[in-house]
Amino acid sequence: MNQNIKLCPNPVVAFLQKEPTEFRKSDIIRFVEENGIRMINFMYPADDNRLKTLNFVINDADYLDSILTYGERVDGSSLFPFIEAGNSDLYVIPRYATAFVDPFAEIPTLTMLASFFDKEGKPLHSSPEFTLRKAVESFREVTGMDFYAMGELEYYVISEDPGTFPASDQKGYHESAPYSKFSDFRTECMAMIAQAGGKIKYGHNEVGNFTLDDKIYEQNEIEFLPVKALEAADNLMIAKWIIRGLAARKGYDVTFAPKITAGKAGSGLHIHFKIMKDGQNMMTDADGKLSDVAKIAITGILDHAAAITAFGNKVPTSYFRLVPHQEAPTSICWGDRNRSVLVRVPLGWTGELDMCSQANPLEEDTRSEAPQKQTAELRSADCSADVYQLIAGMVVAARTAFEDATALRRAEDLYVNVNIHNDANKEKLAQLQSLPDCCEASADALEKDRAAFEKYEVFSPALIDGVMAKLRKHNDANLRRKLEGNPKAMLEMVRKFWHCG
Repeated sequence: MNQNIKLCPNPVVAFLQKEPTEFRKSDIIRFVEENGIRMINFMYPADDNRLKTLNFVINDADYLDSILTYGERVDGSSLFPFIEAGNSDLYVIPRYATAFVDPFAEIPTLTMLASFFDKEGKPLHSSPEFTLRKAVESFREVTGMDFYAMGELEYYVISEDPGTFPASDQKGYHESAPYSKFSDFRTECMAMIAQAGGKIKYGHNEVGNFTLDDKIYEQNEIEFLPVKALEAADNLMIAKWIIRGLAARKGYDVTFAPKITAGKAGSGLHIHFKIMKDGQNMMTDADGKLSDVAKIAITGILDHAAAITAFGNKVPTSYFRLVPHQEAPTSICWGDRNRSVLVRVPLGWTGELDMCSQANPLEEDTRSEAPQKQTAELRSADCSADVYQLIAGMVVAARTAFEDATALRRAEDLYVNVNIHNDANKEKLAQLQSLPDCCEASADALEKDRAAFEKYEVFSPALIDGVMAKLRKHNDANLRRKLEGNPKAMLEMVRKFWHCG
């Protein structure tokens, strides 16, 4: 038996004894028939970056086969504002590889994510999911390599303060119970996400921890493993849906908002990436050093970082988080292990010493080769993002650098080897470009760079126009300056976007 399948927590995988990528319609039908499944759900993201749901009762075998083969019609204009009402019918077709048992349904239900198709039966050119597919395909065609990604999902849990074992304000990083109040909630979420197919790396308490109006605000994080880009986006969408669903059942509030209040840690959506070829991680060279491939990809993402905020930072409060002297970036640069840079290269298990046998003297050093874990991390985005657009934007940006002969040289100009805000770096800081400071500036950056994203027909013009129009409707130029020193007005703005994304 495949050991990965043996240990997989997804009951669909365990029953079928297949990797999800091998699922066929006949497998889904067999699972339904032999596991008492009575309903089918299709889920798909809309313009507000949340999953929508379409429910089906399984009437008979013919109807089950029909919905799995032909899907169903939906009103595209109610899902995406850039689709005209006069020509809005779309098809939604399930993706079998995403099948999971709904953890909340009282009636046994099998859920699948679905793709959008137009009236001619072609993939909807402007759908975020298909945009990511096109980005990955063009990256592979240009480079011969594959783009993998994973997210760090940060969020706050809010509930009544029991008044016992108070945690230290803004000192919640990796805190344990009883000072951490929602560790059990987090691990229950993690178990549900894993059963739904999410590839989780770990979970923990984050820095943010405070009490306000007799309520505890506790920041948590669930981090995923690197997988192919589309699966990474799917993981994040399902995870947010599960976290909110379980919170509602327990009477908690949960927010993925980028900023909670002044002086407290905001929540980001850091996206790690690595470049793979023939099963090998191309982010390091033979000596374990960061490779030229990694540096070129980083340069491309930095070149288009301002425009990427249009996909990854979609609400005005996104830019309350992106301020100097925090662990959120403002200057467009990269560095090693440095949390003030825009793209960070974290520790990647590239050392030569065997740490396991040192920590465990009874173990022999049996390593045959170092693990291929090296990634790089984009730190600007938050959960207002459309994760499909965001990761697609990163893939496109990375690809552009492989088409630019100067990219590797320019990587050195954008490198910072110490904290960017140290006095010693004032001259370097003055030479670096900054991220946009509002939604309107983000739209302007996207308009300037749109040709790069539309190349190879990856991002459709309609999608780009729709993103820019929505950003500009916020009319938030100089908003950060206007609300400075006015915590009440800032809190009102935070509440307006409390459940973004």
